[in-house]
Amino acid sequence: MTTLPGTSTQPVWFVGAAYGKTDDQTSRFLSEGLWENGYDDKHLDLVRSMQVGERIAIKSSYTQLHDLPFDNQGNRVSVMAIKAIGVITENRNDGKRVSVDWAPLQPGRKWYFYTHRGTIWRVQPGDWKNDGLIALAFENAPQDIQRFCNAPYWKARFGSQGAGLQKFSWTRFYMAVADGLLEYRHNRKTLVAGLQEISTRVAALGYLDADTYPNGERGFVQDICPFTVMGAFNRQTTEINRQSIATEIAKFLGVDQPVPTSFEGVPVLHNLKSWFFPREIHRDADHIDSLWETFAAAIAYADSEGDQAEVARQEFAKAFDTSSGRPGVAWNLTMGLYWVRPWALLSLDELSRTFIRNTLAISISTNGPNKRCSATDYLQVVDILEPRFQEKSYPAHSFPELSLQAWSSEPEVILYNDEATQEELDTDESLEAGADTLTTGAYPVMPAYTLDDILKDGCFLEYAELESMLIRLREKKNLILQGPPGTGKTWLAKRLAFALIGARDIKKVRSVQFHPNLSYEDFVRGWRPNGQGGLALAEGVFMEVIKAALNNPDSTFVVVIEEINRGNPAQIFGELLTLLEAGKRTPSEALELSYPDAEGNRTSVHIPENLHVIGTMNVADRSLALVDLALRRRFAFIGLTPRLGDRWRKWVIEQGGVDAGLVQDIEGRMGELNAKIAEDERLGKQFQIGHSYVTPSELLDEGTTREWFIRVVETEIAPLLDEYWADTPASAKEAVVNLLSGW
Repeated sequence: MTTLPGTSTQPVWFVGAAYGKTDDQTSRFLSEGLWENGYDDKHLDLVRSMQVGERIAIKSSYTQLHDLPFDNQGNRVSVMAIKAIGVITENRNDGKRVSVDWAPLQPGRKWYFYTHRGTIWRVQPGDWKNDGLIALAFENAPQDIQRFCNAPYWKARFGSQGAGLQKFSWTRFYMAVADGLLEYRHNRKTLVAGLQEISTRVAALGYLDADTYPNGERGFVQDICPFTVMGAFNRQTTEINRQSIATEIAKFLGVDQPVPTSFEGVPVLHNLKSWFFPREIHRDADHIDSLWETFAAAIAYADSEGDQAEVARQEFAKAFDTSSGRPGVAWNLTMGLYWVRPWALLSLDELSRTFIRNTLAISISTNGPNKRCSATDYLQVVDILEPRFQEKSYPAHSFPELSLQAWSSEPEVILYNDEATQEELDTDESLEAGADTLTTGAYPVMPAYTLDDILKDGCFLEYAELESMLIRLREKKNLILQGPPGTGKTWLAKRLAFALIGARDIKKVRSVQFHPNLSYEDFVRGWRPNGQGGLALAEGVFMEVIKAALNNPDSTFVVVIEEINRGNPAQIFGELLTLLEAGKRTPSEALELSYPDAEGNRTSVHIPENLHVIGTMNVADRSLALVDLALRRRFAFIGLTPRLGDRWRKWVIEQGGVDAGLVQDIEGRMGELNAKIAEDERLGKQFQIGHSYVTPSELLDEGTTREWFIRVVETEIAPLLDEYWADTPASAKEAVVNLLSGW
């Protein structure tokens, strides 16, 4: 194989050698010196974009549960075997074939976790995951398994915290139950008989004894779909009942995974709408068959990799569309799919749809029956979310985490009685509607978030300092974090909000950035275009949070205002600036707003006790005016400074990959620079450079610390120093030279 120079920035192609379910073509490709696209209507433009000199590898993808070279903690792992590598020598521009100088690999090289379902994968160097894959394939470099295990997307399944402490450990049980049910696809009489026997011992299964047969008689269901079976322990009932039902079903199916002790992130069915089919007297003959087909296709698609994934995706989409418009199915189908394969398939129950649209800002198309999503719509959302989950700062990193966020922190209400009578279920509407109308019992509880969690997330302050901030926030209601650039003001503000709430509940934290064009009408209430050529009164962010806090007095809400002094706070808050004061958080201090509400009423408004405001302020920005004294009196101010001490050193070494032998050198250079800035009469301490500048946001590759620090100095710190010493550029140049001297 000929290796061409200049390949480090070129894309690398990982391609399959089997089309759908046909035979492996690897031997032919190697002997004929080519790679061939097996489709006449797919990937044509992608193949045409392949350039001579670019590297290419033949991959084979699959999933593996046992005999892995690391502890997979009982979870299935995506594997990609690299069978041959080569260089493209000719592109025939037909969208079908490229000539390749191949080198077979015997044995193949195995790559874990970060794989691709499609036939063609264009991998661009520059990301640590991509660079690692390319290095393994073409240089036989070992994969950093632990880094992948602890990356956000995989941490909940494979992280070093250990299987006993894993979040979402229920997922293994659910997948095992689904696998066990699949064995009964063509033996459903035995399955029904088993469920009927269990119902004689577990009263909560009595709701299955409510079918109406074609002859008008009533009794236990004579046929059942797998989603309804799994729904038996995913209804609005107590955790004890759920565990009891799950235990009996698992025993019947021969499932050896332990029954979950908690069900965090599991959506549940409405008790009166927990069948995925109508009564037999009103049911189409193929209704339950279609649900089994969708169930089997979902498992096949979720477990597929590489070349077979495209065929499995088509079969799943066809089955989905066949069953989704039937009575009793609706959005609940996506809930069932999520139970079956929670790491690969998404629930689009009502709460999850709201979270996806409002928090993640992803639209959900509804081109299916009854204004619900089609298979194409469903898979489009899945395709958008999966790469986003790998982003470190994304609100969720998996479908279970997304579901947990969506289903957490809902108010509790009285549950329906599990032992519903025949009369209560006597109308087919209760079973056939299939809508996911929800009550909110048995919701999973969002894990607590405390000051200790802020420290674990990478805060370099001391616990006592954080505790003091939280106390002041509780007392004063309003807090401003001020400091030089790079001291983590916004980062800390949001985490203080979570600690105040007691959970990482992003639905109770609203963020807004002040800027010169922001007005009272944007922030509080004002006229907005209504989309019909006119104007309508609309609530701003602050009024929306005020209303949420008033309607949920037992919950805490926080508004985080970034760069609070970049706008005109007195103008933006208007009359509500007075009501921010801790001593005026009462209805007796309520004031009328400048505008009436949408109904034309001029009702008085007050800010409730359970709403807090955290602002951030950059004290080094010369373009900003001094803070209004009225605003200053209503906020507690806490200064943040650069923190380059023990906590910082430990974090950047362990979490940032910074060379341990260079950490103190970096700290010393930054300390000298900050001392010079602080001593300068034209600047002062408020212009010092914060620790965020020299804290990697991603794990550095081994041996790259020096190059990383040079890039930070040249592209981030030097331009800032040029602004600081705009009148004396020699001072800025000297500071940069000192930072990099001998480096």
